[in-house]
Amino acid sequence: QVQLVESGGGSVQPGGSLRLSCTASGSFNRVETMGWYRQPPGKERELVATLGTENGDPDYANSVKDRFTISRDNAKNTVYLQLNTLQAGDKAVYFCNAKIFLVASPFEYDYWGQGTQVTVSS
Repeated sequence: QVQLVESGGGSVQPGGSLRLSCTASGSFNRVETMGWYRQPPGKERELVATLGTENGDPDYANSVKDRFTISRDNAKNTVYLQLNTLQAGDKAVYFCNAKIFLVASPFEYDYWGQGTQVTVSS
């Protein structure tokens, strides 16, 4: 059983910061790309940022470039998202995603966290 457990959401004022964490646990062979998506109220889920295993160039949504930073600790199977200069439009449920190879399987599976709420309000 593989689980992604997120933490770090909350409520901040505009211009504030938060740091989200997501750790993959359970029985698996390895974790490949990890990332964050978000779902604003009444909207579809959208990509925020993703990062591969070799800590190469991350991929960011244009709306968060230069404000958000994704990083990961491969030894801990953990991905982080530093959210700076938060704006009202960043309010959403943030979901962690990981592409994971299970033990004794050649296939990559998609896993999602339960979501963590980020609210930006004055």
